[in-house]
Amino acid sequence: MADESAYDLVELHEKATQTRIVVIGAGIGGLVSALEFAKLGMQVTVVEAGPRAGGAIRSGEVAGLPLDLGAESFATRGGHVRRLLDELGLSDRVVDPETGAGGAWVAGVPRIGAAPLPKGGVLGIPANPFADDVRRVLGWGGAWRAYVDRLRPVLTIGHADSLGALVASRVGRKVLDRLVAPVTTGVYSASPELIDPDVAAPGLNAAITRAGSLTGGVAMLAEERRSAPGGAVQGMRGGMGALVDALVERLERDGVEVRTGAAAESLERRPGDEWRVHLAADDEDGAEPLDAHGVVVATEEGAARRLLAAHAPGLDEDAPVPGPIVDIVTLVLDAPELDAKPRGTGVLTVPGSHRAKALTHATAKWAWIVDAADPGVHVVRVSFGSASEEPATSGLRDEEVAELALAEASQLLGVTLTRDQLRDQRLERYAQSQPASTIGQKQHTARARAAIRTVPCVGAVGAWLAGTGLAQVVPDAIAETDRVRRAVLFESDAASDASGEKDS
Repeated sequence: MADESAYDLVELHEKATQTRIVVIGAGIGGLVSALEFAKLGMQVTVVEAGPRAGGAIRSGEVAGLPLDLGAESFATRGGHVRRLLDELGLSDRVVDPETGAGGAWVAGVPRIGAAPLPKGGVLGIPANPFADDVRRVLGWGGAWRAYVDRLRPVLTIGHADSLGALVASRVGRKVLDRLVAPVTTGVYSASPELIDPDVAAPGLNAAITRAGSLTGGVAMLAEERRSAPGGAVQGMRGGMGALVDALVERLERDGVEVRTGAAAESLERRPGDEWRVHLAADDEDGAEPLDAHGVVVATEEGAARRLLAAHAPGLDEDAPVPGPIVDIVTLVLDAPELDAKPRGTGVLTVPGSHRAKALTHATAKWAWIVDAADPGVHVVRVSFGSASEEPATSGLRDEEVAELALAEASQLLGVTLTRDQLRDQRLERYAQSQPASTIGQKQHTARARAAIRTVPCVGAVGAWLAGTGLAQVVPDAIAETDRVRRAVLFESDAASDASGEKDS
């Protein structure tokens, strides 16, 4: 790498302003990447195949209410998302979820139906099997079976590959089926057997080794989390779509062109490690190719591999791993009976017990929605689909979707909701990336990153590499963009110097 300290800052700034960058994809990863390039005055063009920016963050009006139709919150860990919001002037819109509604429930529990999800665990694994809220779900037999974990030989394994196998062997099937599976299916859209505990719960394996048991390790890790400052998630008043709007507005103010309806068809490597991005012929703004000194691919995995395979040796050796398809049905209801928040902020389901995998009672979770709605009006989000099955809403007409979502909401909330109460509905479908916590996914993405980083002045960002969730996508996009920026500004010069020496 070239010695950065040897550069004159005025010359470096001049070079940056003459540097052309193309970002392919306008999800959050792509928009954050474009922002990082624009901070140095680089000439940036963002091309997005779809009609809108934002990716999994989608907002819209349902029955006149501005609502999140996709991601409704962000994890606070690391502070990365909050710093981005502060930078964009959105600090005053950040809100915490309501705490008075009683948290989440689990439904589909044999014999009792539904109960509050026990507190104080990790990924649904309880620290104290005899706690009242745990025993209510497991029964005495399940609680005693879980307690046997403390009596069995000391765990000094250091690492467990499968969360499902670990839980079943140490604390039993009832903990796995009634507590852990609802959490992993609801959060990761995957069964516990497919989850790598090292990724889903960093520090758990080390805590198990220190404590000598699974429940002891959970107690230790849960205590560490309780002592950490701040809550686990936050949202935004008016919806997370404000983040997308603010990013696009900031980019355009900084001279970045954000072009939607523009699909990148191929990448061509040009002399001097420069690049040409060829666009689809039906691009509404014309199909003229875009020349660039650097490119960041911020698409989903299949498209990214297709664009980069010809330039990254070994990238085509792994096939894209399809993630789950998830449908979220948002219902706006005239339902004063939900004022009592009968099932807290939401409900997870025991796999196989219901057609929906989860429900969020949005008006119980977010005060800003209550403020925007008429008295007695409630917003409920019903989620369908996981890695093991397609959404039950697939192929249904709008009225059938409404009937199914109402029926599932009625069962999960324990309140009869009728078609007459429905003000409006909205279905949004998401093709999610494979969760980073899935077994083998960490190695899968590591191989992809290694191959991509052999390509000069090219990078890749997004959920398929970083993991789902803004708290993972945002810092990953910043780090990868910094790597590509350095390559464009410094390594390209070093390559040119070396080429000149060789020619001479």
